[in-house]
Amino acid sequence: MSAILPGATVGVLGSGQLGRMFAIAARRMGYRVHTLSPLADTPTGQISDREYQRPYEDLDAVAEFARGVSVVTFEFENVPAEAVEAAAQLVPVRPSGEVLYTAQNRLREKNFLSRRGFPVTRFRHVNSEESLRAATEEIGYPAVLKTASSGYDGKGQTRLDSAEDMEQRAATLGGREWILEAFVDFEREVSVVAARAEAGEFKHYGVIENAHRRHILDLSVAPAHVAEATAREAVEIARAVMEALDVVGVMCVEFFLTREGRLLINELAPRPHNSGHFTFDACATSQFEQQLRAVCGLPLGSTELLRPAAMANLLGDLWHEGEPDWRAALTFPAVKLHLYGKSEARPARKMGHLTALAASAEEAARTALAARDALTRSRASGRGNL
Repeated sequence: MSAILPGATVGVLGSGQLGRMFAIAARRMGYRVHTLSPLADTPTGQISDREYQRPYEDLDAVAEFARGVSVVTFEFENVPAEAVEAAAQLVPVRPSGEVLYTAQNRLREKNFLSRRGFPVTRFRHVNSEESLRAATEEIGYPAVLKTASSGYDGKGQTRLDSAEDMEQRAATLGGREWILEAFVDFEREVSVVAARAEAGEFKHYGVIENAHRRHILDLSVAPAHVAEATAREAVEIARAVMEALDVVGVMCVEFFLTREGRLLINELAPRPHNSGHFTFDACATSQFEQQLRAVCGLPLGSTELLRPAAMANLLGDLWHEGEPDWRAALTFPAVKLHLYGKSEARPARKMGHLTALAASAEEAARTALAARDALTRSRASGRGNL
C-alpha cells in the first residue's frame, strides 16, 4: 500500500483512553484525527480535530466520517460489523473487519485459536441449561462461565465451583451465547503487545507481567520475571497469531503461565492494550505511535525498553472521598501521571494511570504502587489528626 503521510487525517472508531493516547501520538507526528462514538467530550474527542457524536448503527454517519479520513482504525473491538463494513467501502480499515469479527466474540476467538493449534484452555460452547450441564460434566469443576460477547474487565464472567453453582447459573442463561472454560491455576498472567505491518514486519515489546484486582488490570511490569525460554515462546506465539489473522496494527496476546511452565492464550485484543501503557514513557516508540505507523504504512519504530517500568491503574474508587493528591504522587521524580479527561469518577472506572521508571522492574513496581498510595495517604493522615 502507499504510505499515508503526516498531514493526512486518521479516523478512530471508539473514543476512550486508548484513542486519546493514539491521538496524542498522531498529533505529535503531524496527523489530524477524527473520532466517532455515541458520546461527546470523550477522552479521544478532547484531543481530536473532530468528534462525531453518532451511534455506530448510524451507517450514514459512519460513511460521512469515513469520507473525511484516509484510514480508519480502532480503540476498542466491540464496534458493530455493519459499521466496519460501511467504513471499509470507502477507506482502508486496519486491522480488518475480519480480525475484529474474530476477536470480539470469545467463542469465535477460541475456535480460531484451537483449530490452528494454539495453546488454549479446554472450552465448550454453551447456549442452554442442557448444554451447560453437559459442558460441566465434561470439563469438571472449577470452571469459568463467560458471555461469548461484550465482556471485558471481568464483566460477564462467573466461576463455577460445584454442581450447585452450575444449577443456579443454568436458570439465568437467558438464551445468550456463552463459553465454559476450564479454570486455570496459573502462576502468573503475562502479555505480549506487538505490531505488524502490511508486508509482515513485526515488532514486539517483550513479555509484560500483569496483576489483576477484581478482574481489572491493576499493575503491569516490564520486563516480566519469566524464564528466557518462556519469553521467547510467548513472543513466537504472538507473532504466529498475528500472522494467522493477518493483523495490520497493534495486538495484545494475553497468557496464563501455568505452574508447570506452560503458556495458555487467555484473550486477544486487536488494538493497543492497558498492559502496554508503560511504552508511552519507557520505550523508544510507544504502542500508540506503533499503531499509527502500522495502519499508515510507515516503517515500524524501535521497541527498545529504555528503562524497566511499571504501570499502576488509577480507578474511580480513588476519588471516593475527594480529588486525589496529585502533588503527593508527583513527589516521586521518576513517576509520570496520565489522566484520561473523564468527567465522572465511578468505582472500577479507569480514570488514568501512573508509570514509574527505575533501574529494575521490581523497583519500578514498588515506586508505582507507593506513588499511587500517596494519592490518598494525605486524606487518611488528615482524618487521623481530627
